[in-house]
Amino acid sequence: MTAGNAKRPAVLSIGRIYCDLIFTGLGALPEPGREVFAQDMKMAAGGGAFIAAAHLAHAGREVALVARLGTDALSAGIEPELRGANVDLRFLEQSPGAGPQVTVASVIGNDRAFLSRRAGTALPATLDAALAWEAAGHLHIAEYATLHEIPDLVSRAKARGLTVSLDPSWDETLIYEAELLDRCAGVDIFLPNMEEAIAITREGDPIAAVGILAEAFPIVALKAGGDGAWLKARGQVLHRRAEEVVVIDTTGAGDAFNAGFIDAWMSGASDEACLAAGVTFGSLAVQAAGGTAILDRPLRRDAS
Repeated sequence: MTAGNAKRPAVLSIGRIYCDLIFTGLGALPEPGREVFAQDMKMAAGGGAFIAAAHLAHAGREVALVARLGTDALSAGIEPELRGANVDLRFLEQSPGAGPQVTVASVIGNDRAFLSRRAGTALPATLDAALAWEAAGHLHIAEYATLHEIPDLVSRAKARGLTVSLDPSWDETLIYEAELLDRCAGVDIFLPNMEEAIAITREGDPIAAVGILAEAFPIVALKAGGDGAWLKARGQVLHRRAEEVVVIDTTGAGDAFNAGFIDAWMSGASDEACLAAGVTFGSLAVQAAGGTAILDRPLRRDAS
């Protein structure tokens, strides 16, 4: 694989930033009129754009966050984490209309449920400057909802010579759109999870799903949690098993996978090594509560 312009190796990561309120140690979700108590709770910076950017930075990849951040108390509460992640924030727009954006994550065993609130537009005033950044060689779009709001985003990135990846990210109001694949035209790397792939293709078999998606994208990496991940590129289908680790919280695991895969791909790694890097990064992320909480641990690379 090649990653496009080797002289512009940095990544732009675009999407919404959330204040994640993560409840762990739950036996069940609350029912109407009932109250459930969690064993633990954590507040963390979230959203696929930031989580992927933080993991890319952890891998030593230059990365800039292209996003909007509110000026409310919850947004202010996660700002120190944003600034401590070694992510370039020159394209971060701060605006009262950008918050609060909140996700409540309820973690039950190896599964989770989310309740989220968006605020304002996903389009940052800094987008033109970000796409013109001379260091940038790749744009990662953290959710289809952002592309839906900025429909010319891929074409604008391509006009600047950037390669593009996209994680559709689950959105009940958008994931079943008949036009979704057409609106993603030009994306080089498509990074759905199994649930998203089923919704888009109506196909529950991962090999069949990646085959359908590969008709629209040159590279498809399908994340299947404990079942590992599948990759289809250049007519070849590969599978990588999940690593055996103690799972604390799966929030952000898919975004961490994206970071590992993109970093390896931009380095010119083989298909097998890209898939292995994605699985390793995802396995690292699940070992602590919060999408980036584990990043103080050494990164173990396994490209076998």
